[in-house]
Amino acid sequence: MLILGIETSCDETSASVVEDGINIRSNIIASQVDIHKKYGGVVPELASRRHVENINIVINQSLEEGRVSLNDIDAISVTVGPGLVGALLVGLSVAKGIAYAKGVPLIGVNHLEGHILSIFIERPQIEFPFMALIVSGGHTDLYLVHRVGDYHLLGRTRDDAAGESFDKVANMLGLWYPGGPIIEKIAEGRDPKRLDFPRAYLGKDSLDFSFSGVKTSVRNYLKEKGIPRDGDGSPSIGDISASFQEAVIDVLTSKVIKASKIEGVKTIVIAGGVASNKRLRMRITETGEKEGLKVYYPSPLLCTDNAAMIACAGYYRYIDDKRLCYDLLNMDAEPNMRLG
Repeated sequence: MLILGIETSCDETSASVVEDGINIRSNIIASQVDIHKKYGGVVPELASRRHVENINIVINQSLEEGRVSLNDIDAISVTVGPGLVGALLVGLSVAKGIAYAKGVPLIGVNHLEGHILSIFIERPQIEFPFMALIVSGGHTDLYLVHRVGDYHLLGRTRDDAAGESFDKVANMLGLWYPGGPIIEKIAEGRDPKRLDFPRAYLGKDSLDFSFSGVKTSVRNYLKEKGIPRDGDGSPSIGDISASFQEAVIDVLTSKVIKASKIEGVKTIVIAGGVASNKRLRMRITETGEKEGLKVYYPSPLLCTDNAAMIACAGYYRYIDDKRLCYDLLNMDAEPNMRLG
């Protein structure tokens, strides 16, 4: 079964052809980082305009690389939410048009479900139930995954998402957007214990997250000490980055391990853009092994917003229950769409 996936929830325009949910024929991603970095974050109106410019180009490239035509496609899978409403509508409108013209099913996918199920592209043998931590620029959510379509929300951020806090701290340090990759790079080889930034655990039984406190602590430190200069003996930008990163990772690791033990599951899946962070992967994997837990995460390319994960999720939803396909005329973008 060949599915054309389309993803336009934020600032990546992506199209992918995936066969039987696991064989990626193509996965084209047009990034908008160069447009938004001057603003320190995504500008919704600019994102929507660039999606309009890129969507047909990206779809055609995906079909060409996948060595298929629209006549070969068995279904269209598209992100319907959550995300920026203008951006979502671009991908959804094109997906509706193709599905209607070709007479094929249209499968609406929750962006978060795409992140969770992306693990099956490379590891289809993973069994349910498992714990899923989605950690990205817009989301930090913890789910118990019973099966496809059955997700129980255990905890989420009460303020900033983890990736959002990386972006904001990078901006404070005079670094560029997106903040996650640059902070990870600068922190490498530095002392993560040089500065003791706070960890918000929110009570004994809480599985929620909060990253506004550590972000504010970095701001207060820089306000008092200023941005360090090389050779002045104070903690370097690398030390600050490493200490901040460690504070965030400590909380993420603690919560996902705790949730797994409470629910009695032995498998953890880490997904989303921040799941590409090598330090986070190492910490959760090492801690999980000590607790008898297996930890899995997609390849870095599949951690970002991409259409392959949307095609994968669409495939599993379709074979699980064809009634999950939305009616063409009634399907709409849902910017605040919930999962579970």
